[in-house]
Amino acid sequence: MNNRLKVLRAERDWSQAELAGRLDVSRQAVNAIETGKHDPSLPLAFRIARLFNMPIEEIFHDGH
Repeated sequence: MNNRLKVLRAERDWSQAELAGRLDVSRQAVNAIETGKHDPSLPLAFRIARLFNMPIEEIFHDGH
């Protein structure tokens, strides 16, 4: 799954650690999601969408 998490984080000048703290996950989890190594759980995807005040579909999308 592709995502815009890194871009959205950079627009706010947040480090991976800052974003992780806001989402209550590890920095490694943020890195794994940003690099596409892991997809977030649905509850985490909803938390990310709420944090950025965007629909999930605008942050995460499949590669098609």
